Amino acid sequence: MSVLQMISVRLTDMAPADQQIGEFILERPEQVAKLSSAALAQETGRSQSSVVKFSQKLGFAGYQELKRAVIEAKAQEWRVPAGVIHGSIEKDDGYLTILQKLIGSKLQSMQQTVAVNNEDDIGKALSALDAARRIHLAGVGASSLVARDFSYKMMKLGRNVLHNDDSHIQMANASTLSSEDVLVAFSQSGASIETLRIAEAAKERGALVISVTGLKENKLASNADINLYTVADEEKVRSSSITSRDAQLILTDLLFILLIQKQSDAYDYIRNSEHAVTTLKNG
Repeated sequence: MSVLQMISVRLTDMAPADQQIGEFILERPEQVAKLSSAALAQETGRSQSSVVKFSQKLGFAGYQELKRAVIEAKAQEWRVPAGVIHGSIEKDDGYLTILQKLIGSKLQSMQQTVAVNNEDDIGKALSALDAARRIHLAGVGASSLVARDFSYKMMKLGRNVLHNDDSHIQMANASTLSSEDVLVAFSQSGASIETLRIAEAAKERGALVISVTGLKENKLASNADINLYTVADEEKVRSSSITSRDAQLILTDLLFILLIQKQSDAYDYIRNSEHAVTTLKNG
């Protein structure tokens, strides 16, 4: 997770003094890269010690380390292509505006999701999936749709995958897991009761748990062995889990592609799958 993402997620829970510093950093990261701790204190109307303490609360040794992290975050930031509008769709928006905002939201969500997951964590999840005797996928609602899609992809590679839309069956499957197995639990909020209980059952059986949740601190992520994160622009009342689903899909698609690279006989399985489907199409 980048420092800018970290500040954004924690901002509403910060003390007023810290919020002022955090908001300044989020709004003007390029300017922060040129400021000393004393200068930032002056810009925000806080004391220099407040700036240092703010840095330490985020886990940095001091302001200089925080500033380096801000510079790195801006350097790695992915941008929505020019001309694409990003933002929440309003009732009176026209067709073209809705289309631009929808595309912008989807692109932003997927790009930021890739950016907040470092290669080491993706690698750990990939290794766990590759070594697993069985892979159990859990999620309810829109997350269940993503889990189902991922299960189809993994089965194409000959993997032993357990998934069912019914949370009761997911729980029953979790009760059969062992230390040789992996559970991947999808929940944007990280607070879905069904998914939490399923993850707890898997942990009790000794299975490794991978969580796929939003960035905010949540129970599912805190109980998992490996955490992957999704970024979704759904702060307003929504009609459906649109960007959170896209964020989850980009992660599962990435893991699928990486697993194809890692598995020596992956292309044999894929060709066999394609051949089998072709026989159905040709009658």
